[in-house]
Amino acid sequence: MTYEIVRDIDNHIAHWVCNGLHEPANWLGDNLTYGFSDGTKMLGGLIFHDYTAHHSVWWTVYAPDRHWCTRRMLRQMFQTAFVGLDCKRINLLVSASNVVSLKFVQRLGFKAEGLLRKFRDNGEDCYFFGMLKDECPWL
Repeated sequence: MTYEIVRDIDNHIAHWVCNGLHEPANWLGDNLTYGFSDGTKMLGGLIFHDYTAHHSVWWTVYAPDRHWCTRRMLRQMFQTAFVGLDCKRINLLVSASNVVSLKFVQRLGFKAEGLLRKFRDNGEDCYFFGMLKDECPWL
């Protein structure tokens, strides 16, 4: 099967990600979004947002298909953040109940940096994760 990375030109994929996460898209602002496809359907999407030049970027990821990601896609994601955007760090949040995502981001090399208690609208806690450029195993 051939997987492809699709650059979001018209925020269609970004809205799809927000919809899948049951979040409104009005928080987005300027962003760079990639979609990950098998050629017939979207497997996942990654929004790069809240970018601070030469400092950091936030990631928001939605993937209804657990086979959404390949090593090539991972290299592209980290290359975009650390080389293309020249960031020193990537930040992301993961809901405490999302055990699969918690394990996944830790396997990627992200470090848990804190717990945001009752952060979600529904009162759920979130873990704050970060990765520094010099810690990234994907470059």
